[in-house]
Amino acid sequence: MTEPESLRADLIISNQVAREEEQPLTAALSALGVTTSVRVLPPRRAAESLTWLILIALPLQGFLQTLGDKAAEDGYRLLQKAFRSLRRPTAAAVPPPPVVLQDPATGLRIVLDHDLPDEGYQRLLAVDLTQYHLGPLHYDRAQGRWRSVPDEAQLR
Repeated sequence: MTEPESLRADLIISNQVAREEEQPLTAALSALGVTTSVRVLPPRRAAESLTWLILIALPLQGFLQTLGDKAAEDGYRLLQKAFRSLRRPTAAAVPPPPVVLQDPATGLRIVLDHDLPDEGYQRLLAVDLTQYHLGPLHYDRAQGRWRSVPDEAQLR
C-alpha cells in the first residue's frame, strides 16, 4: 500500500496565541502527515473580536480519514492535547474561542470547542461531510452527535 499524498494546511492563528503554543500544534499536525504554513493575524482594532482562536484550513475529508487511520497512534493524541492545552485569554463569563477546521474547497467549518469531550473527537471521525452544505458543524452533547443547525433548518 502506498502512502497517501501529504495533506497541506494553512494554520491561521489569532495574535492572542503565544508563539510557544503554536509548536505543539504544528508538531501534532506534522505527526499526522500534515504540512502546515503558519500565519499569525495582526492585532485587531475593530470592536468585534474573532469568533475563533485558531483556524486550520485543509481538505477536511482527507484530514478526517487520516485521523481515523491514526486514531490509535500518538499523532491523534498529540493533536487533542495541543487543542486542549491552548491558553485562551478571555473574560471569565465568556466561553473561550474554539479551534475551527475549514475546508478551503467547500468552506465547510467544524468547530472544536475547548472542552470537546473525547466522544466528540471519536464521533467526528465517522461524520459524512457530504451530508452538510452550510455548516458550521458543532458537537451536540445532549444528542451525542455532530450537527449543523443551518443545514437542518434548510431541510425543514
